[in-house]
Amino acid sequence: MGRAKEFDTETVLRKATSVFGAYGYEGTSLSLLLSELGIARQSLYDTYGTKHDLFVSALKFYIQQKTEAGIRLLNECTSVRQGVTELFNEAVNVLTDNERRNECFIINSAVEQAPQNHEIAAFIQTTNQQMEDVFYTALLRGQKSGELRHAEEDLPGLARFLNYSRLSLTFTAKSGASEEALRDFVQMTLRAMD
Repeated sequence: MGRAKEFDTETVLRKATSVFGAYGYEGTSLSLLLSELGIARQSLYDTYGTKHDLFVSALKFYIQQKTEAGIRLLNECTSVRQGVTELFNEAVNVLTDNERRNECFIINSAVEQAPQNHEIAAFIQTTNQQMEDVFYTALLRGQKSGELRHAEEDLPGLARFLNYSRLSLTFTAKSGASEEALRDFVQMTLRAMD
């Protein structure tokens, strides 16, 4: 009979997200990964497969969690403006927190991998479309309630703009932008709803 796992797989995925985020996929050696995760090589192989398999699992775990949180927030908000503002402000809070921001940087590694990896590319496209649809639904609700003055035909483009602006925050933060610059970026983005 095999031994039970001696580690929590979700905790390992969170740590892996942070490691890949900090060093990039190519910059993360197997020895660094094992050291940071605190697991043995065989445990990695038995549970996740290769380094690449672990990267894909960590990426999916991270994006699914963020997507689900965003969907919940936008579906449950009574004010669309307030919900979108909270979503963007929380992104800045995470990106300026030394302990949490490396997880977000896994997106940069994913974008680098996507042209050569159809699974990653398809997953990113699917979750991007999912978030775009959620933005659209929230904006439509705001338009119908009178909170937003946009014409209905403008809402798909606005939803796409908000979604890609949200993703741009990660690149901007990774490029060394200050918290002030990130908050300015958010304020300008939110003006698109005026």
